[in-house]
Amino acid sequence: MKHKTKFKKVVTEQFPVKPKLGGGIIKIDVWENEQGEMVKYSMAYINHLIFSGDNGRVLGYDNSHNFHHKHYFGDICEVENFTNYQELIERFEREIKEFIK
Repeated sequence: MKHKTKFKKVVTEQFPVKPKLGGGIIKIDVWENEQGEMVKYSMAYINHLIFSGDNGRVLGYDNSHNFHHKHYFGDICEVENFTNYQELIERFEREIKEFIK
């Protein structure tokens, strides 16, 4: 019998962005394995008024499909210089300032 690895969601946050600042929602989710190591993450700025494709995801980062990648207006590209999750969060925070005033 194969043992299924269990992941536990340890962060699930949603931050609505006021319409006068650009609108939309910022979503962040993080999962850990049984050893407490982060194994999966997703961060996204969603605003259907700016972009209707990709479920409204204007900008986002995640590591689904077994690689770190960026979503930007429906385009997906690999994060070539990934160092760690914290650095990626900081990059995401800098980049969403293009949309949130």
